[in-house]
Amino acid sequence: MSDATSEGLEAVAGWAEALFDQMIEQQRQKVLRLAREAVPHISSEDVMNPNDYPELKAHPKAEDIVLEAFEEHHVVDVLMGELEALDVSDETWGAKALVMKENIEHHIGEEEGEMFTAARRVFDREELEDLGQRMEARKAAAGREMGIPVASRS
Repeated sequence: MSDATSEGLEAVAGWAEALFDQMIEQQRQKVLRLAREAVPHISSEDVMNPNDYPELKAHPKAEDIVLEAFEEHHVVDVLMGELEALDVSDETWGAKALVMKENIEHHIGEEEGEMFTAARRVFDREELEDLGQRMEARKAAAGREMGIPVASRS
């Protein structure tokens, strides 16, 4: 092979490596964005403490769902911190990102099903409105703290 061919192949290999690095960084940014955008939502739900509501404690199923949600929030917080601290080339990075994604999907599924249904059974309309307003306020505050614009329901 000629030197020109060898140099051409080295250039292609360099471009391929740069492209691969760029793709990995884009994936890293997407996962971290998902995690960061989840934080205001998570913070908004944290105003719904089962200890604050005797009515909620009177319904063990509702209390269990809320307690599980708090733990799911904790897992996302921990994983987000770990992902931000890890280099994307770390062998555990992809697994942590996948667990975080699956945790978020599971949480959303339960929230839209069991949690909302239980909350509607436990709270009257006025209490639901009050809770919703406090959750929206906490979500907006958390977004501001992180520099993330949060759309309002209004």
